[in-house]
Amino acid sequence: MSHPYRWTALASVLVLGLTACGDAGGSDADVTLSFANSYTTDHPHTRCGIDLVAERVDEAGVGLAVDTFPNSQLGDNTETFASVMSGDIDMDVQGSAALGSAHEAIGVLDAAYAFDDVDQMFAYFDSEDSAALKADFEEATGVRILDVWYFGDRHFTANQPIRTPEDLAGLRMRFPDSPIYLANAEAMGATPTTVAFEEVYLALQQGTADGQENPIPTVSADSFDEVQSHISLSGHQVGSQMIVISGASWDGLDEAQQEALQTSVSDVREENRACIEEAEAEILQEWADSGALEVVDDVDVDTFRDRSRAYFSDHLDTEQRELYESLHAGS
Repeated sequence: MSHPYRWTALASVLVLGLTACGDAGGSDADVTLSFANSYTTDHPHTRCGIDLVAERVDEAGVGLAVDTFPNSQLGDNTETFASVMSGDIDMDVQGSAALGSAHEAIGVLDAAYAFDDVDQMFAYFDSEDSAALKADFEEATGVRILDVWYFGDRHFTANQPIRTPEDLAGLRMRFPDSPIYLANAEAMGATPTTVAFEEVYLALQQGTADGQENPIPTVSADSFDEVQSHISLSGHQVGSQMIVISGASWDGLDEAQQEALQTSVSDVREENRACIEEAEAEILQEWADSGALEVVDDVDVDTFRDRSRAYFSDHLDTEQRELYESLHAGS
């Protein structure tokens, strides 16, 4: 998939930034932040997340605006976080695994079966236990984590049911090209093939990948249901998406603007979750009614979970293993 307007859009971001700098002499000067994402306009993260943040910030009336750039307009999903670190893009939404390319420890949050459910994930991020991880991440990258949103539980799709780890044998399953996702594949017994997110549909269509794993709304929004016959509800990852901002961009906001942005991002979190969960239910019902995808709901989740947790206990280094095991302690 190509993006003919990407560089035009990025140029407009740079122009906006220069305009804002030129106006900085007045205390009432407007500041416009660019907010990139890889999702389609009808994905819950866009319509019930990023667009709502832009609306709430505008309503706050603090001289701050957020310009949104969905559908990878400012770069592929693998490119935009680097642009946030360099300051070319102000804000982004990224999974923990992607952020792990810049700060390895945070990638563990995307390890298979790290969390039991979304409530546990939110509780962790709202606790003091996560403060050191977020501070270390900011120190290492120069990027601030504003909050975490729920991405949806990740499940397998393929042209056959996947009920047990043995069912993955011989299948080329697309996983994102990051250490923790590739470790997830090995932990669950899959043979991974790495394909850029923007190219997954074509890979499935042409048969260079046999299956993939993503949350239900993403499977639907990116039309993977057109080129796959089964979705197997493994729930192997409680998807976390970090809302991040360049440290320089954050420091360039006054106190009222910082408060308005932080409040908007955090207040949208539960609405975004509700939107994700509503979309999941509606899409599953549509697939059941139309037969577009056969929903496999008798996956042996316990075996997948036990295998994955045993793998990570043996293969993570001490610091990462302690973090991984603390996330689901007592479950």
